[in-house]
Amino acid sequence: MTRRLRCVVAAAALAALDGPRAVAQTGGPPDQPAVTVRGQTYTPRSILSRNMGTEEDQTTAFPPHQVIGNVYYVGTRTLSSYLITTPAGHILINSTYERNVRTIEKSVTQLGFKFADVRILLGTHAHGDHQEGDALVKQLTGAQVMAMREDVPALEAIAPGGKAHPIDRTLRDGEAVTLGGTTLVAHLTAGHTRGCTTWTMQAQEGGRTFNVVFACSYRAPGNVTPAIESEFTRTFKILRSLPCDVPLGDHPAQYNMTAKHARLTPGAARPFPSPFVDPANCWGEAEIQEAMLRAQLQMQQK
Repeated sequence: MTRRLRCVVAAAALAALDGPRAVAQTGGPPDQPAVTVRGQTYTPRSILSRNMGTEEDQTTAFPPHQVIGNVYYVGTRTLSSYLITTPAGHILINSTYERNVRTIEKSVTQLGFKFADVRILLGTHAHGDHQEGDALVKQLTGAQVMAMREDVPALEAIAPGGKAHPIDRTLRDGEAVTLGGTTLVAHLTAGHTRGCTTWTMQAQEGGRTFNVVFACSYRAPGNVTPAIESEFTRTFKILRSLPCDVPLGDHPAQYNMTAKHARLTPGAARPFPSPFVDPANCWGEAEIQEAMLRAQLQMQQK
């Protein structure tokens, strides 16, 4: 088998591994190429394992907490979900798996908010681990589901239990979503999916304004076609033009959530600035994924 053919086979394996048992499947994604970024070495397999963890990690709530200003984390150990609160109701980013929706609801309640007050549901990209629960969230809250138009076909294919995937408004690159004085801007950062969406907003805390970035996944498939390479080239250029003080991601490991959360002491005064303010590492994840993309392209050319 030629090296080029091995890359194509690896691509098929990696593409199939975006589900709840991704890490547990025999063989897993390929363990090559390897890239070293900021002194740490990564492979496709190590990145997927870091992002997804175990099935228990994917479904067990992480302690819900305030990230900054009106932004709260309400997801699981390895699948991010964010609540943005406003006087006119709330915005939820990423419903994750359908089986996690009640877990997210409980986290919202623990923070003192009402899940029924969610008025808008957004997502980062059309994979089941991030948006499978959209129909159930809409059923429970009546929220308007909004999605980047390039991801609509893939979202419509996500229909747990035969439920049609709700899409109330399609968005274009650069379009804004506003509720109760908070505005989020949708940035098309394609590559991982056709409509992969990075969201930006501003949050206020301690008399200061912070630029918050909810990053989409920037991991390339095992086989990088010219079209996907072109999408990622555009994406990585766009990312570095976005103002950023608080980097977040659709998997918590992408922004070292656990370590940052550990700096919050229960019952103690909240530190200022928030531990999640980390401008020096805003594009650390993009740096890793861009290095991996280039290494994959080199393998495919051999």
